[in-house]
Amino acid sequence: MITLSTDWGLAWGMAGISVGVVFAILILLVCVLYIFSAVAKGATAKAEAAAKPKVLTGAEYVKAKQAKLSDASEAEKVAIATAVYLYMNKQHDEESGILTIHHTDHTAWHAELNRHL
Repeated sequence: MITLSTDWGLAWGMAGISVGVVFAILILLVCVLYIFSAVAKGATAKAEAAAKPKVLTGAEYVKAKQAKLSDASEAEKVAIATAVYLYMNKQHDEESGILTIHHTDHTAWHAELNRHL
């Protein structure tokens, strides 16, 4: 008889150890995910703080604008001056605000499919 020769104490011990190992791994996994989450939140908070624009007032604002303009190349300065001149003299483009859409029966995807058939 095979049921009488089974050492049930050893069987229950092995089952207990295997369940314990599984739960230990799950707890370790939860801890690792918690640590990763904390690190990611810290990095996100630092990135948001760095991306938040600083509010400048008075002389700080003027200095910042002058610094940005002095960093611009000659071509950029000419483009800005031309745009300001055209805007002030009412020579800029006037858009109609009308959007025209032409419908076609076949798209480029359709043409690609027909070529392979």
